[in-house]
Amino acid sequence: MSSTDHLITLADPQSPVAESFRTLRTNLIFSSLDHPLTTLLVTSAAPIEGKSLTVANLAVTMAQGGRKTILVDCDLRRPRQHEIFGVPSDPGLTTMILDETQEPPLVAGGVQDLWLLPAGPLPPNPADLLGSRRMEAVIATLKSRADIVLFDAPPVIAVTDAALLASKLDGALLVVSAGQTKRDHAQRAKELLEKINVRVVGAVLTNAAVDKSVNAY
Repeated sequence: MSSTDHLITLADPQSPVAESFRTLRTNLIFSSLDHPLTTLLVTSAAPIEGKSLTVANLAVTMAQGGRKTILVDCDLRRPRQHEIFGVPSDPGLTTMILDETQEPPLVAGGVQDLWLLPAGPLPPNPADLLGSRRMEAVIATLKSRADIVLFDAPPVIAVTDAALLASKLDGALLVVSAGQTKRDHAQRAKELLEKINVRVVGAVLTNAAVDKSVNAY
């Protein structure tokens, strides 16, 4: 399946939804004026709330705005970015971590200034890898090659992966699905992140009416 089947920002850039992603991009840029935001984790409270598509479209929009953008698939349990962009999943992030490779196996994202780092072979211990010092070195390497690095992480409540990774980044963005995400789950996810001093920069509403499909607040 081609990327345009998934990415509204490429398939229909003039649509209200694509415009909402540009609004989200603007809000994130303004939020980083006083507090640098060069690494951002995107997650959700629970599975199937649209986080992977959200961060993919955000990455496209960031690159379209002239920012060198790297999108990293850190969902080492159910990776989706390689499917969304139609690229191989291996080599990827886990390859870079385990082989201690300095050169990231980046893949062109089909948009100028956008690169993808797929998940790579799935490990038996995702949380250990994402919480390791080696992961910190990987983050530093990626930061040196881009203006912003976006991380697609597993749901916060389901596993500890997102929290471990978020503690190493500049901030986190929470994806909430209209009519699906339970209010208490969203609140719990926010509290879990803030408990470990993660800067939650806001939330994105998905699966709502067309005129407000993605709202940042």
